[in-house]
Formats: sequence, C-alpha cells, structure tokens
Amino acid sequence: MDPAEREGEAGADRAAVEVTATDGPGEVVDRAGGAGGADAEGNGADTGGGADPAGGADPAGGAGGADAAGSATRAGAGGGREVQAARAVRGAMAATLALEALTVLFVPRAIAQFGDGLTGTRLALLLSLAAALMVTAFLLRRRWGVALGSALQVAVIATGVLVGAMYLLGVLFAALWIWILRFRRDLLAGRPAPRR
Repeated sequence: MDPAEREGEAGADRAAVEVTATDGPGEVVDRAGGAGGADAEGNGADTGGGADPAGGADPAGGAGGADAAGSATRAGAGGGREVQAARAVRGAMAATLALEALTVLFVPRAIAQFGDGLTGTRLALLLSLAAALMVTAFLLRRRWGVALGSALQVAVIATGVLVGAMYLLGVLFAALWIWILRFRRDLLAGRPAPRR
C-alpha cells in the first residue's frame, strides 16, 4: 500500500469515529462502539478510536483536560462577578456625587436670580462644595472616600439655606445615597439584593 492510500484510509477512519460521551474517568465511548484508552488529560494511545491524544475532549466539552479547565474558569467567574458588582456600585455612587455637583453648580444662578444676591463668599463655598463632590467621586475606591461622600450629603442639604429648593433636592440625593449604601452592604455581605 502506498503512502497516499494509507493517508486516505486513515482520514476515512478518523471521520468515521466521533466522540460522543465519556464512560468513566479514563474511557471515551464513540459511535463505532469502541472505547479509547486515553486518561483524563487525553494522554495515551488510542487503538480503538475515541479520544485524540492532544486534548481528549469532545466538541461539546465532555472529557479530558478541557473539563478541568472549564471547572477552573467557572470557579474564577464567581470572583469576577463580585468585582464587577462592586465596580458597578462604585459607579452608581460616583454618578450620584457627580449629579449633586452639577446641581450645586446651578445654585449660584438661582441665588443671583431669586435670592438675596450672590456674594463672593457664597460663590466660593458653592464652588468648593461642587469640587469636593467631584473629587470624592474619584476617591470612592478608598474606605474613607465613601465616608466623605456620606458627610457631603449633609453639606448638600445645607445649601437649602441659600436656595429653598435645595432642601428637597438634598434630601432626595441623600435618600438615593443611603439606598446605594444599603445595597452595597447587602452585596458585600453576600445577601441577594432586594427586588422591586
């Protein structure tokens, strides 16, 4: 038999054998009825067909090294979800602080139009509060950043002294901040989030 015929015959044999399931830790069952002698990593010779020596896994993710790798990936996915959830909560807190800063920046306009007048001191205080809110939005990775954000909620409510509408807006922002803090606490404790 010449090499071209042997290669064609081997290709036909490989096409006829299709791995479909595993039968125990080291055996791979194929449609042709034979069992391969490959171990869990896919090593070893296979005279009856079944597992390929390189990986030992069927296309559906059945046996061999691919299954072990899949288990490791699934185990690591839980930690990744926690990191993503914590990042999302920090993002919500940062967005809240940024919206508060934007709201505080509208207060000088309201004072100038409806209030007693905009003095340099009032403008400096409002701009400082807006800047503090924005800086705190970037510091939320640190534990004291969350505490600083909580303290700034009181300062936002206090701007109601300058414009009465800020009492209402400050309380709304503070309620949102408290809700996010409770959600964060439940998330870190591993409890499911409340559904609405």
